[in-house]
Amino acid sequence: MKTQLYLYLILFALISLTACDSPEEESPTIDIAAPVSIVELSTSSLSKYTTATGNAMAEKEIDLTSQIGGKYYLMKHPTYGRAFKLGDRVKAGQAFVKIEDKEYVNSIDLESTKMDLDLAKQEYEKQKSVYDKGGVTLRELRNSELQMNKAKNNLESAEIKLEKLQVNIPISGVIVKLPHYTSQSLIQQGSPLATIMDYSSMFVDISLPENSITDIKTGQRVEITNYSLPNDTLAGRITELSPAIDISTRTYLAKVRFTNPKLLIRPGMFIKALIKTNQKSDIIVIPKDIIISDQRGKRVFVVQENTAFERIIETGMENENMIEVLSGLEENDRLVVKGFETLRDKSKVKVLR
Repeated sequence: MKTQLYLYLILFALISLTACDSPEEESPTIDIAAPVSIVELSTSSLSKYTTATGNAMAEKEIDLTSQIGGKYYLMKHPTYGRAFKLGDRVKAGQAFVKIEDKEYVNSIDLESTKMDLDLAKQEYEKQKSVYDKGGVTLRELRNSELQMNKAKNNLESAEIKLEKLQVNIPISGVIVKLPHYTSQSLIQQGSPLATIMDYSSMFVDISLPENSITDIKTGQRVEITNYSLPNDTLAGRITELSPAIDISTRTYLAKVRFTNPKLLIRPGMFIKALIKTNQKSDIIVIPKDIIISDQRGKRVFVVQENTAFERIIETGMENENMIEVLSGLEENDRLVVKGFETLRDKSKVKVLR
């Protein structure tokens, strides 16, 4: 009985060992196609830019101040028929502010000055007539002429002084500052009256990197943009360049001038200047953000018959978003631009339409 029990145990152990040694049935693998988007490559052009920023400034700006003290009167805008206001467009020569000071006017005594000139002219004409007849000396004639010229100068000085009582707009532009004074209030000599800007022409001072100094020249075209006006680009030119490099920033200064006919760019706006330093045509250009870089180099993927193949590429000139491909890609290659992050060489893919 014991012998039979031992035999059963040995047989059970052999069966168990055989079961353990038998290979498990392998589960079938499923190759899932990754969804990707592609573009078919063709030759294109690429421009390289140097970018700089700065504050736009009006080409013409004048601060008006009172040249004398007295009662203040703000004049009416001839177009609108009301007093000038902040933001008004104005033209050169328009009467702007009147200052009233009777004591000042009396001290000039314009009428007496005019009479002095009339008398001096009469005396000169008289002396000249007598001189022609030999009645006076040349010295006496010259003295008479001198008195007449002095009278002319005195009248001109008086008229210039009186002109200070009225302040005219010096340049066509826009009123950007207008201090408030109550009409007929007394203001002092030197009081600010307004600031006029003509910003139909503007300039911006920019700092350029040292490595661009051989690429940028006076007269070079510049594209002017502002973040609040993304669809409007103005054309400018580099008009001045400093030859000196700032040792702390490793930059040099440039002045860019541009026209602003619609007055879209306002004085003080922060603008971006794009300066084209190089351009290539008939080259393969791809987006920079689809390139995978690691120790093996720069890689992208192309699709052939629903399979993604890895390509090692060599790159050249680049700008902010795009880069030139010198080798590794050819025209008509189907380049993966979306869904490349999880791909491996020879991955199955499904091209999304």
